[in-house]
Amino acid sequence: MKLSEMKEILVGRDIQLTKSLGQNFLHDGNQLRRIIAAAELVPSDKVLEIGPGLGPLTELLVQQAAEVLAIEKDARLLTVLKERFPPAPLGAPALRLVHDDALDFLKREARDWTDWKLVANLPYAVASPILVELAQTPRCPSRLVATLQSEVAARLMATAADKDYGVLTLLVQLAYEPRGWFKIPAGSFFPSPEVDSACVCLVRRPSPLLPPELRAPFVRIVKRAFSQRRKMMRKLLKTEWPLETVDRAIASLGPEVAPETRAERVSLENFVRLTQFLNPISTHD
Repeated sequence: MKLSEMKEILVGRDIQLTKSLGQNFLHDGNQLRRIIAAAELVPSDKVLEIGPGLGPLTELLVQQAAEVLAIEKDARLLTVLKERFPPAPLGAPALRLVHDDALDFLKREARDWTDWKLVANLPYAVASPILVELAQTPRCPSRLVATLQSEVAARLMATAADKDYGVLTLLVQLAYEPRGWFKIPAGSFFPSPEVDSACVCLVRRPSPLLPPELRAPFVRIVKRAFSQRRKMMRKLLKTEWPLETVDRAIASLGPEVAPETRAERVSLENFVRLTQFLNPISTHD
């Protein structure tokens, strides 16, 4: 879909884009093809698209995947999508268009996403909670390919001691391995966003780092450890566990984690070990 076509549809239907919904539509064909390449689609794939807008990415997805589920919050745009993508004949790739708030949909639908891939230009305001929701789903998608704010992309790709490393990093990387990211110029969107953009690719880990019953304790430990970034993790964790237990837990991580260490310097693997150590004696389960 060319930029001129986008403008024609919007003007012809008198659609005023809503900034609060993050309606910046990617129209650059080269960038759209880079997103599709990052998804590594095969003909049998099922794809979840959130925020299809006018459907430039949707158009490419239905050409390469077996099934596409596209969730659009704006009813005006959903009408356009239904006209652009009428019901396909039997045997053709299936596209299901859903009018809903994507985050509400994900929380409400207890769905098995194991055989699905997320490929989406996410609304920036809700990109982080959507990715966390999918990452914490027991049967999460095999791959996440998402366009979002560059600063969010940096947090998703970060490692311990990076300035962008934090809660979002850990909650998503518990389930996913970062595979790479690339920047997308503001001029590739209409209207151009006021922030820098990037597309990230994350692949589900072949084996879970923690069993399902320890995911909630992991989240609690991570959020507590980062609740005050300038404080030592030891002092923050002692508000929920006895100090003696916290000290033994930190000591179990070895010399790389000193008692005065702050959370931003503790690796994902050590947060996993910390969870395994603290959970049996947690009084909050």
